[in-house]
Amino acid sequence: MKTVLITGANKSIGFETARQLLQQGYYVYLGSRDMHKGQQAVSQLQAEGLTQVEPIEIDVDDIASIKAAREVLGQKTNVLDVLINNAGIGGTMPQTPLETDISVFREVFETNFFGVIEVTQAFIDLLKQSPEPRIVNVTSGLGSLTLHNDPSWKHYQVKPTSYVASKAALNAYTIVLAYNLRDTSFKINAVDPGYTATDFNNHSGPGTVPDAAARVVKAALLGPDAPTGQFFSDDNVPETGISPW
Repeated sequence: MKTVLITGANKSIGFETARQLLQQGYYVYLGSRDMHKGQQAVSQLQAEGLTQVEPIEIDVDDIASIKAAREVLGQKTNVLDVLINNAGIGGTMPQTPLETDISVFREVFETNFFGVIEVTQAFIDLLKQSPEPRIVNVTSGLGSLTLHNDPSWKHYQVKPTSYVASKAALNAYTIVLAYNLRDTSFKINAVDPGYTATDFNNHSGPGTVPDAAARVVKAALLGPDAPTGQFFSDDNVPETGISPW
């Protein structure tokens, strides 16, 4: 049975991603920074008959928590097939390049960028034991520098500065990581789940959580001939399913 660790998975898109991968036969380690909330999420899935799941306490802002989660997971399995870096924050709004306090930038980058790097580095040894390891970095269409420079883009005027910068940085890390592991069986991609109605945006998005999670799951299930180092986004470029960097 293949295994997957999903950060920030006790609610919303992360939780639905866990549900859909359970339905695909994966054993899910449901990451949550609050163990109680993680256990509640696991209990809900188990009540649905999806039993191959257990909570893992992991706060991506805290390196000690990440290392502790790695130790716990290492006691449960020698192999991790999929890592989904889903945890993320938007930061205090509004965000402008000149007025937003630097503390907001640091907070957003800590979760959306540095946290992803630290989690990936912590679990890479377990991923390397998988015959077909996958890393999915959940990004945003707002991380596309190309689209932000295109006045015809539908979200052209939406520019929350620290969030945009953190996701653009995450996209850059994805490209470099995929290049670094290009001669292996890894598939490492960034996925934009789309503008989805969640707590993250006060349920203002038009997309649904199941559809958003399905985009993430699709990248987790990529076969050996699939691409790596891509920016998948059905929301921004539905014709190709790939967004420009």
